Amino acid sequence: MEVLCTLGQVGAVWVAVVLGLVMLPSALGISLGISEAYMWVLVKTLEWATIRLQKGAKKPQLQMPRTPTANGIIERDETPMEKEIALLHRADFEFSHIFYFCRKGFEAIVEDEVTQRFSSEELLSWNLLTRTNVNFHYISLRLTVVWVIGVVVRYCFLLPLRFSLAAIGITSMIVGTTIVGQLPNGSVKSYLSEVVHLTCSRILVRALSGTIHYHNKENRPQKGGICVANHTSPIDAIILTNDGCYAMVGQVHGGLMGIIQRATVKACPHVWFERSEIKDRHLVTKRLREHVADKSKLPILIFPEGTCINNTSVMMFKKGSFEIGGTIYPVAIKYDPQFGDAFWNSSKYNIVSYLLRIMTSWAIVCNVWYLPPMVRKEDEDAVQFANRVRSAIARQGGLTELPWDGGLKRAKVKDTFKEEQQKNYSKMLVRNGSVG
Repeated sequence: MEVLCTLGQVGAVWVAVVLGLVMLPSALGISLGISEAYMWVLVKTLEWATIRLQKGAKKPQLQMPRTPTANGIIERDETPMEKEIALLHRADFEFSHIFYFCRKGFEAIVEDEVTQRFSSEELLSWNLLTRTNVNFHYISLRLTVVWVIGVVVRYCFLLPLRFSLAAIGITSMIVGTTIVGQLPNGSVKSYLSEVVHLTCSRILVRALSGTIHYHNKENRPQKGGICVANHTSPIDAIILTNDGCYAMVGQVHGGLMGIIQRATVKACPHVWFERSEIKDRHLVTKRLREHVADKSKLPILIFPEGTCINNTSVMMFKKGSFEIGGTIYPVAIKYDPQFGDAFWNSSKYNIVSYLLRIMTSWAIVCNVWYLPPMVRKEDEDAVQFANRVRSAIARQGGLTELPWDGGLKRAKVKDTFKEEQQKNYSKMLVRNGSVG
């Protein structure tokens, strides 16, 4: 009986802490300074750990992480294929010409600029997370003690707290949007829907110990527009909704995600598609155009890359988002990997494993830049407009701009890409007189 009473008292204290110190301030959009103090202690601890690592790295058995360079681990020649082969020969075809393609193949195997964007980016220094490097916490006794304390704090205190907040946030989202969805359409319903979405998103951000810095808020997306952003993680939508409401676009899911989708669409004009509808591009475009045409509806949030990239690059934007018309509001998102890896490698981790990883990280810290709105020019097609928006996002976020399709994360290279290289080589041989 005494044990049950003790457990009840502990539970009551825990609920009071969660509600009074975390949930209510986050719901009201205010801070008690706890997050700032936590981040200050965390930064100082990581700085101390870095100094200890640098001292321990002098030992021959320990190797510090490689510092990424502009050219990676190999030096590439960026000259076009025609110029490179022209420097090798000026006569007819020779068997040695294949060495050019062999070299390019070896370069791609050693360091492929595409597939390496689908794995976690490399850190400059260990951040006291075991998943980063399994050897660093054996450098010294003090560093090992700090690492053990960090494990206890992350798994025994932060994880239960974050799980509690996440459960409260998701439950509040489902219940709140379901209740608001029963109201007749009008300004009151729209206002209450935005309040519910903002409140629950702020609770979910606190569940990740999120510290988000928003820049150039005067450029925030407006109603009737389209917000496009680079995509690193499923939590990108929560990061943006923490500062404003959006109408989401996506495929209908089952399970818990399906319950959330069915609840939220009652209160907010989200655009959910069935799997069969996703394949019908004209139907998707029609529904999105109807949404944009109504200037009273929330801006649509779209991630044109179509998959998560590892916070270092921006890949090809699908042109469908830029054929709808209307004003495009670009947004650049850049996470700080020192405190936690926000990238979701969906080909390696399922959503449960991914959420467990980020909820046992130190924190999620990121910068969000709202860029000036952009419209499509008269002499510009959808592809050119998409590339112009992508370039603006890449420059602002300090990200590498790549022309490759993010679909290569799961699919093989199309035969058309291979055939294009073959055609270029054959045209060059004909032009040089090596054939015929």
